[in-house]
Amino acid sequence: MNMRAPDPGPVRTTCPYCGVGCGVLATPDHLGGATIAGDREHPSNFGRLCSKGSALGETLALDGRLLHPEIDGRRVSWDDALDETASGFRRVLDAHGPGAIAIYLSGQLLTEDYYAANKLFKGFLGSANVDTNSRLCMSSSVAGHKRAFGSDTVPGTYRDLETADLLVFVGSNAAWCHPVLHQRMLAARAARGTRFVVIDPRGTATSEEADLHLPIASGTDAILFSGLLVALAERGAVFASYVADHTEGFDAALIRARELAPSVDAVAAACGVEAAKVAAFYDLFAATERAVTLYSQGVNQSAQGTDKVGAILNVHLATGRIGREGMGPFSLTGQPNAMGGREVGGLANTLAAHMEFDAESIEKVRRFWGAPRMARAPGLKAVEMFEAIGRGEIKALWVMGTNPAASLPRADAVSTALRKLDLFVVSENVASNDTVNAGARIRLPAAAWGEKDGTVTNSERRISRQRPFLALPGQARPDWWAVAQVGRRLGFEDAFGWRTPGEVFREHAALSAFENDGTRDFDIGALAGLDTRDYDQLRPTQWPARQSAVRDETRFFAKGGYFTPNRRARFVAVAPITPGAGTDDAYPYRLNTGRVRDQWHTMTRTGKSPRLGSHLPEPFLEIHPDDAAREGVADGGFARVTSPHGAVVLRAKVDPGARRGAPFAPIHWTGETSSSGRVGALVHAVTDPFSGQPDAKATPVAVAPVSFPLQGFALARSGLGGLDAAAWWAKAAAPGGHGLLFALAAEPEVAALFPHMAPDDELVEYVDAARRVRRIAMFRNGALEACLFVGPARPESSWTYLRDKLGARLTDGQVRGLLLAGRASDGAATGPLVCACHGVPKGEIERAIASGCGDAAAVGAATRAGTNCGSCLPEIRRMLAAQRVVVEA
Repeated sequence: MNMRAPDPGPVRTTCPYCGVGCGVLATPDHLGGATIAGDREHPSNFGRLCSKGSALGETLALDGRLLHPEIDGRRVSWDDALDETASGFRRVLDAHGPGAIAIYLSGQLLTEDYYAANKLFKGFLGSANVDTNSRLCMSSSVAGHKRAFGSDTVPGTYRDLETADLLVFVGSNAAWCHPVLHQRMLAARAARGTRFVVIDPRGTATSEEADLHLPIASGTDAILFSGLLVALAERGAVFASYVADHTEGFDAALIRARELAPSVDAVAAACGVEAAKVAAFYDLFAATERAVTLYSQGVNQSAQGTDKVGAILNVHLATGRIGREGMGPFSLTGQPNAMGGREVGGLANTLAAHMEFDAESIEKVRRFWGAPRMARAPGLKAVEMFEAIGRGEIKALWVMGTNPAASLPRADAVSTALRKLDLFVVSENVASNDTVNAGARIRLPAAAWGEKDGTVTNSERRISRQRPFLALPGQARPDWWAVAQVGRRLGFEDAFGWRTPGEVFREHAALSAFENDGTRDFDIGALAGLDTRDYDQLRPTQWPARQSAVRDETRFFAKGGYFTPNRRARFVAVAPITPGAGTDDAYPYRLNTGRVRDQWHTMTRTGKSPRLGSHLPEPFLEIHPDDAAREGVADGGFARVTSPHGAVVLRAKVDPGARRGAPFAPIHWTGETSSSGRVGALVHAVTDPFSGQPDAKATPVAVAPVSFPLQGFALARSGLGGLDAAAWWAKAAAPGGHGLLFALAAEPEVAALFPHMAPDDELVEYVDAARRVRRIAMFRNGALEACLFVGPARPESSWTYLRDKLGARLTDGQVRGLLLAGRASDGAATGPLVCACHGVPKGEIERAIASGCGDAAAVGAATRAGTNCGSCLPEIRRMLAAQRVVVEA
């Protein structure tokens, strides 16, 4: 009798996207996929997932994966690849010294991966050239924390966001970038009347929820918060005893603030907003003790990001609003393990366990590791690192889990620099991306989410497990394992003898407690003794978790106790604001860059999801109507955006919510997914002097219209070929196939576009030569196999209808309607998806509104749109408002 093993049930793991750190329940289907749901027991999300998290099950397929080690494009064994990696680093190290080697890491790595890489390079190869793509998103917060607190400490917890009476969002579109956490805040507002202030140059989904929106000029945050410090002092709102007992430098900071922002009118003029809005913000902050200031990339990605953070911290220190429930500064991190990387020293200017490059800490880490060749000084930060590669100073590089040839500033120069390396190793789970294709000689297949086993730390210092629920495919291996294998081959067998990720974690935890007498904030010594079973079953745990100490929700600094030598916080006299790289007649605009709701980084994961690709499927430029009119750019047309470093062509999205003079473009498209949407090629390499973080929000650019005689799309179940070199295109996943949106000068060659077309495929075609319209539907065994629509206008409705019909059997009426009229004839609701969580298109919501749904709740009840993560609610409300305008007219 055959007995089937009992189903173990879902695996508890953690989402691989933003720093909220949501718990996920993954139930494998035993076919290589899994059903994904939110974990109701996880304290970060209590069961909610955003659109990206909800679609994780659509991203698990192995197409496009790197599954075997390669050298020079040849498949090799792991032994050969690891031998060549180790010998290559040894050759460069012996010939040129530790300054000639580097490793570039990622907030997508697990803490165990980060720890292994940091230990090998800083402790055993003597190189501190260990940096991470987290440098691009949160290093100004790190520098600001360390300058004020003496440590990289996030003082508060997520619960503070629910118990505050005022939430101030600075440079944070949390509704799109941290949607689950944003929903927690919205629920708290509904329950207790929390006020929202949004400080952002753009009108965003977050600003639409605000009680007050200050669309300040890019780069003026420090002036606004310096003015707030002045206003607090003038109103007697400074917590004098806290300042006297627990801080230093207040007088100097206030003197500087008065120089920068002497009055509300001066602040308003410098920031480009109405004085009444500035005064309203100052009144609200002064009168509301329970206030939390949340800041993210809009603050950090700046030439003066660290000073912006300092200006924010100053007002919380001055009012003693720190470390107490419902109040404090709060940095929202962008990646799932940006915090874990910080904990283990994954930045070039830090050591492991939040230690610095001071003599005492260097010696402490050296003794703990038994390190033979300890790095003695900080290494090169990300932008500096790749500039050194370009100059030939760094000759060997290992890139893990990130795509710098697309994401770094001056991405074209980065791609060129990579080709100069003597040794270029990439650990990746994709076979092709901009970085892999920039000359990576050794390619190591890495485990992906769903296969990884280790820990991550979220924005509130909470450590969670990422557990595997899928077997490692092909010869993919964990990153920590690959590092350990190279370490052994370099002669360090004992130091890198780990057999499991739990062993790496225990060592990391032990180092955090090593000779830590309370002078270091990061201490998880209580976890150093976890056995294999305890590690496997580790529940979400917030640090600090000190040995022999009661573990509970922890805040820092309510009673002082900072991690500076004298245990006092340091106020910062922020530097006078400098304009950075200036605009001029050649480059009159400042380009702002960032994320969109449904995509992640360079789309190697989210790009696989048809749902996530349906909301904003093309790279675009959001531009104010006045700027668009000045440059002759039409909504829905195309714009060429150029900087001194590169050029892109983007779909134009004319939006009154954009700030004049400051167009916005998303960061997600690359050379793999678009012909001309790699925005990193434009961004200048200006960096913050303290953090080294790039200024990604204010690159001087020019904007000009571009016209194409023809536009269209192609869809195919079996894959698509290419277009001519002059064509503009963007790839977009389609259910059951592949999609390509394009604009071009002449009709594409059908045979080249559909290389998998079979001789017996049935082609149904409509041609209107006078209007230059051509529509083709290709059927195989009666099912729609492929289609091509070309014409002078953008066929948006046909695209959104047909992308869901691949593999379907269409009626004669549907085929005629599509080919003759270019739209669905059966009344199907079409348009781009508004709600990606539940797959609700624009047309269905419009139909619900037309049928009498008068608010977002009614629309949700009728369509389910907006009832999960809520990030589409602002768009639904705009549609409702537009309908009311039509009715009233």
